[in-house]
Amino acid sequence: MIHTDILIIGAGPAGLSAAIAAGAMGANVLVLERSHCAGGQLVKQTHMFFGSEKQYAAYRGFEISKLLLRDIEALPNVSIKLNSTVLAAYDDGIWTAEIDGVYTKIKPRAVIAATGASEKSLIFPGNALPGVYGAGAIQTLMNQYGIKPAKRVVMLGAGNIGLIVSYQLLQAGVEVAAVVEGAPNIGGYLVHAAKLRRMGVPILTSHTIKSANSARANGNDSLESVTIWGIDDKWQGIPGTETTYIADALCIAVGLSPLIELLWQAGCGMTHVPTLGGHVPYRDASMRTSIENIFIAGDAAGVEEASSAMVEGRLAGLSAAEYLGYAADNIEAAKQDCLGQLASLRNGPVGGHINAGLKEATLCWNC
Repeated sequence: MIHTDILIIGAGPAGLSAAIAAGAMGANVLVLERSHCAGGQLVKQTHMFFGSEKQYAAYRGFEISKLLLRDIEALPNVSIKLNSTVLAAYDDGIWTAEIDGVYTKIKPRAVIAATGASEKSLIFPGNALPGVYGAGAIQTLMNQYGIKPAKRVVMLGAGNIGLIVSYQLLQAGVEVAAVVEGAPNIGGYLVHAAKLRRMGVPILTSHTIKSANSARANGNDSLESVTIWGIDDKWQGIPGTETTYIADALCIAVGLSPLIELLWQAGCGMTHVPTLGGHVPYRDASMRTSIENIFIAGDAAGVEEASSAMVEGRLAGLSAAEYLGYAADNIEAAKQDCLGQLASLRNGPVGGHINAGLKEATLCWNC
């Protein structure tokens, strides 16, 4: 049995930020990460971040992960175990995990779930062909391992992920035939879309994929072309609007879903909020769920940008340590600073949808 003050599940931007905040207050923190490296999505992000200095503006994602890990190395009361998958939560407060192949029981006084999100996909003819990727797989191959994933790609999705990965593909020498978006408007920041358009990449809204195609007659069972078509206001394909692009890869970037299975197991109250990615836990302003010693941060709380995940992680870390009785100078001011940063990051058209979703997921303790 491992005993610890705080168990943090996930060593992405939210989990690492939570560990730094709680560890700096004196709490003993154990971070479990199922991957072989810490940093989460940051390690594959090569673009510079927006925001303020507090959110590492002008740093690239992989650089930010190194800065966070450097801060953790200075905290002897914080430990990170990689290749460690949390398996279950039990009614008696025990959590189980597989750590380096060994089944282990953990008894934390508080838990911060920073489990991130999984990629959504679509069902269409040819969706299982070799050459059909999620955007995360493309980023991993290209930015983490230096492997050129294809020669010519069709990108499905014009949110921030689709636009950013498209630009990174161009930087790697991969031709982007088109960016295809089902909604009538581009979902990501227009600054990203403008960069693609300046490089001659068409962005087609109110379009979606009809099929991914291979030439089995030639003995080739991998992707060779992608057929798209226009859709009406009911998202139905419009016959006669088909266009086929020669491509050896199709990249799907149609959104993320919070990974909250462990929180379901733990009994946290849940609600379905489409603008946050799907089912999310109820929470209060301190990132505490309906279970008083379980906190959340990052995409597990609702899909947003990595900058917001880091601020939420810091807020959850401060709140969890305070809940356990650890004190820090000006902790209320620090928590209010986090809330102010989040309000700033959520300002604007996209932030309006996020704020509306957060109202649905906010738990009122005194109601």
